[in-house]
Amino acid sequence: MKPRLLIVDDDEEIRTQMKWGLAQDYEIFLAEDRPSALEQLSEHRPQVVLLDLGLPPRPAEPVEGLAALSEILNRDSLAKVIIISGQGEKANALQAIGAGAYDFLPKPVDLEVLKLLLKRAFHVASLEREYREMQQLQGDTFEGMLGTSPQMQQVFNSIRKVATSDAPVLVLGESGTGKEMVAQAIHQRSPRKDGPFVAINCSAIPEALLESELFGHEKGSFTGAHVQRKGRVETASGGTLFLDEIGELPALLQVKLLRFLQEQCIERVGGRQPIPVDTRVVAATNVDLKKAIVENRFREDLFYRLAVVVINLPPLREREADVRMLAQEFLRRSAAKIGKNGLTFDHEALRALKDHAWPGNVRELDNRVKRAVIMADGKRLTAEDLELTGASDRPNASNLKEAREAVEREMIQKALRKHGGKIAPAALDLGISRPTLYELMDKLGLKRE
Repeated sequence: MKPRLLIVDDDEEIRTQMKWGLAQDYEIFLAEDRPSALEQLSEHRPQVVLLDLGLPPRPAEPVEGLAALSEILNRDSLAKVIIISGQGEKANALQAIGAGAYDFLPKPVDLEVLKLLLKRAFHVASLEREYREMQQLQGDTFEGMLGTSPQMQQVFNSIRKVATSDAPVLVLGESGTGKEMVAQAIHQRSPRKDGPFVAINCSAIPEALLESELFGHEKGSFTGAHVQRKGRVETASGGTLFLDEIGELPALLQVKLLRFLQEQCIERVGGRQPIPVDTRVVAATNVDLKKAIVENRFREDLFYRLAVVVINLPPLREREADVRMLAQEFLRRSAAKIGKNGLTFDHEALRALKDHAWPGNVRELDNRVKRAVIMADGKRLTAEDLELTGASDRPNASNLKEAREAVEREMIQKALRKHGGKIAPAALDLGISRPTLYELMDKLGLKRE
């Protein structure tokens, strides 16, 4: 796509002449007064603006143009505003430059001079934006997590506070929001950072094996137990144990985990000797544990042992300010891995990223960008490359809940059709776990084929 240029002038003939002279090199947007200029700025985000100082309702004075200059820079401090005006007095030029204008050209304008000035302005604008993005990434990375939104800053602040203690932490959030990264951040910021970080997914291991996996077993305790083996709880001694999808933990193991949290001792399967273990526990789930308690699927006493401190991770749809930054960073990483440096998103792709509901959250965003980088032919990724086109991106709904469910239903049905109803590959495409996909299908009334 061509660089975007906004021309603001109350004279239609001048606007037409400039568009004719510059359209070969730039994507041109036109405005005739301050309100229309601000509307075009918000919709198209041009990097450079050509601004006439004499605008209606007071075209004979520079007041309206200077006011437009101020509002443009307030909305986009990196925009380069070049003043082009018949108000050619030195005082007006100095006032405009002092207010933040990039340069000043009097009318009538020499087109070749203007083209050189525009080329330099766009170059400087691009460099400044790249530098700003780099600074944002460096300044807003928190133990590998990115986020400038108030919600994520609150999460980072909670991690700083809780990391210094040994209190159990419960991380709540939808699938794909980064719960394990929160657990790792707590570990890295804690006095236990030199100890092990051990993670286990409570829904990924068959129930018959999960007790041995968590607490270990003695030699001969069951068929196939040829040697003594330490479990994950014991392996994490001196460090942090991360229990993902804790809401899927079977009832018998909930009792054993509760006993460990109370006494800081375990017994291996087939053992009789209590073993002291110094392990800090961080648990996570996307299940409503309070609802599970009411339905007798989760122990209330275990909940309160785990939830000494609760950290709620916001879904990506509530972090609109972070979507573009995350997408740019995922693009940079993915492109670098396969030698496609220099890829960017086009304007429609950026709009599609902003409009999408992100039911799979950050994991879905990462997966879409990775796939787009691999499949893209040109230097600019499109909405089609991201597979973010079609009616499902903007569903008809009366409220946010209905809109989100419509998007989820459409994406799940599409993934299941693609893979012939097979759950595992469909979940992988959606960037969520199989239990989460089953849960969503039940919630949305989709039959399990």
